[in-house]
Amino acid sequence: MTTLQRIRDSIPDMTAAERAEWPQLIARDIGGVFPGIESVPGVMGGEPCVVRTRIPAWLLVQGRIFGMSEAEILSAYPVLRAEDFSNAWAYYRANKEEIERQIADHEMAWRWRV
Repeated sequence: MTTLQRIRDSIPDMTAAERAEWPQLIARDIGGVFPGIESVPGVMGGEPCVVRTRIPAWLLVQGRIFGMSEAEILSAYPVLRAEDFSNAWAYYRANKEEIERQIADHEMAWRWRV
């Protein structure tokens, strides 16, 4: 049995949420598309941000690096939704060097201010 056939056979057993997630997983894998994360020139320096917000993905990742839970990040940014976290983590996994460079750039800028 091929992988594709196993996937087809498992569809009836999936929850509605799991079925809805499949197209997003395929899109991310094929085209590097990350629903929920966007880069808009002129907004936050063009850095990738959570849609509907000006919250950069690197900021959420940095919070995790500093040991913050999603609940703690959410209390600081109540506009976020659970899906925003999963989108940010997926974006980070696929663009680790970019996000880590952004974190380092912002840490360096902060040091110059202090």
